[in-house]
Amino acid sequence: MFELPELPYALDALAPYMSAETLEFHHGKHHQAYVDKLNELVAEGPYKGKALEDIIRQAVGKPEDRVLFNQAGQHWNHSHFWLGMKKGGGGNIPGTLEKQLITDFGSVDRFRQEFKAACIAQFGSGWAWLVFDGEKLAITKTGNADTPLTDGHAALLTCDVWEHSYYIDYRNLRPKYVDAFLEGLVSWEAVADRFEATVQ
Repeated sequence: MFELPELPYALDALAPYMSAETLEFHHGKHHQAYVDKLNELVAEGPYKGKALEDIIRQAVGKPEDRVLFNQAGQHWNHSHFWLGMKKGGGGNIPGTLEKQLITDFGSVDRFRQEFKAACIAQFGSGWAWLVFDGEKLAITKTGNADTPLTDGHAALLTCDVWEHSYYIDYRNLRPKYVDAFLEGLVSWEAVADRFEATVQ
């Protein structure tokens, strides 16, 4: 049985950048619905007992498994999203990660610009990602439940740009939400830990 992950912070801890109301709906209702449907779909059949990552990799691209893939991908993506934020986020980036961002993007500011641009350019629902592609850091975006896992990339940071992630707090102002995410929500320590674990 898959379970909704507990948030590593209180519901009101991310305010004013992300409200308790948004977390109640986004985590407690939207994410929970994906988990419930996923458990229903894997209760019997060839995916029963498989790890989440294996389900995603094996179901991708199969029309008959698209509903399953959507639930599994959304569960994985959201779990990654929650753990990439913290109370008092933003701020300084740990040294190793900062050096790599400068190497691969030219500057931290350039990375921020390109990441924000990816968030804004994702048409409709989806995600923007900072990934390690095996050689360097890169920015990608995925639609709906798609995930870098299926491209063999290591996901380091994601911003959820589905409307339910920001509409309560920012209405239709996605750029304002992305600014708040980068300036006040990202746990750069978590991103750096993911990076170091990936390159070791």
